[in-house]
Amino acid sequence: MAVIDLSHLAQPGAILAVRVTPNARANGIDLVDGQIRITVTETPEAGRATEAAQALLAKALGVAKTRLMLLRGTKSRDKTFRLD
Repeated sequence: MAVIDLSHLAQPGAILAVRVTPNARANGIDLVDGQIRITVTETPEAGRATEAAQALLAKALGVAKTRLMLLRGTKSRDKTFRLD
């Protein structure tokens, strides 16, 4: 799975719902039936998978990762980010 271009979603105040799969073979982002799916090679321990997903999402959006704020899903596969 490759990282796709999601720059069309990069609007200030946008709410992005994603599904994260940790322990994957490779990092990647895909859009499946309108849902953003992120795979990361990191383990879900100590928030490493969430941080990796945030970095990948920021790259796909073309923004700095500090502009993405995690609203929900700290310990869940389903996460919600807001773009500031």
